[in-house]
Amino acid sequence: MAMWRAAARQLVDRALGSSAAHTSAGSKKIVGVFYKAGEYADKNPNFVGCVEGALGIRGWLESQGHQYIVTDDKEGPNCELEKHIEDMHVLITTPFHPAYVTAERIKKAKNLELLLTAGIGSDHIDLPAAAAAGLTVAEVTGSNTVSVAEDELLRILILLRNFLPGYQQVVQGEWNVAGIAHRAYDLEGKTVGTVGAGRIGRLLLQRLKPFNCNLLYHDRLQIDPELEKEIGAKFEEDLDAMLPKCDVIVINTPLTEKTRGMFNKERIAKMKKGVIIVNNARGAIMDTQAVADACSSGHIAGYGGDVWFPQPAPKDHPWRYMPNHAMTPHISGTTIDAQLRYAEGARDMLDRYFKGEDFPVHNYIVKEGQLASQYQ
Repeated sequence: MAMWRAAARQLVDRALGSSAAHTSAGSKKIVGVFYKAGEYADKNPNFVGCVEGALGIRGWLESQGHQYIVTDDKEGPNCELEKHIEDMHVLITTPFHPAYVTAERIKKAKNLELLLTAGIGSDHIDLPAAAAAGLTVAEVTGSNTVSVAEDELLRILILLRNFLPGYQQVVQGEWNVAGIAHRAYDLEGKTVGTVGAGRIGRLLLQRLKPFNCNLLYHDRLQIDPELEKEIGAKFEEDLDAMLPKCDVIVINTPLTEKTRGMFNKERIAKMKKGVIIVNNARGAIMDTQAVADACSSGHIAGYGGDVWFPQPAPKDHPWRYMPNHAMTPHISGTTIDAQLRYAEGARDMLDRYFKGEDFPVHNYIVKEGQLASQYQ
């Protein structure tokens, strides 16, 4: 805990430090949309990714004369966010509690210049509309890749080992070894395929190597040959040819118009009966009902992830009630470590924005009317 407190103090010190002198563009109105922490807000000094923590940048922004509005209220015509859309200059939001930035909202936002994602994944924004309006869209690339890759490995093991029914037995005062063991498997020797081998996909493959799995990946681009050899992963150009080979499939592709609904009833039917699927990418990549039906029939032996559509997930979302799932709220990329990284990255980009400087190239999702390649 001492390490985390020191990191928090460092973040605050930087926030209130010498960069307050740079106010070249005058006062700006910045709106942040984050999840509310409530009773948990004071339990960790580094809990900065919530409304109460406000990314740890309130003091720094206000010391420069900027206005900083933070809320979790983002839906409907009378929500808090709607009150500020017309005159805000910057909107910061996260994939964990996304403010859906529609073409309609962009049209209303007469002063809007910058849309920042504190984290990775900007599909909550209508990117073509943002590009047409001349807005800049950026995210903190790499800020939570380790966090998400670790979580994917966790869910693979939880589902393969049939862990959750065993835990539930203990909580309910039961003891039935056969009820767990009849569908528990080792990870070693299994074929694991990742759909997408970008930063997160590559990290997952590297972490799977010690488990002696047969590793496959499908992506637009092939991994560097030396890294591919080091990991021991095989490139599969044809997704539909890869799927039947896999005992475990992990979704690591961004949500685009091409990948929306990519895993429908027909594609799921091509998978091996008893497949395990982990999806920490985006919920809308999957056909919601097709997944629920395949879990109920047993074609999918286990489905795990933390992404839903929409978010927060409604109480009647079928994934809440389907059998053999390991679903949680959207948490994989918002560990305390990740929060500190994406808070620092958001602060850095705001500082560059105020100074009129460019962002790191890999952070841009929309710049000067052009979408990043993964969203084209």
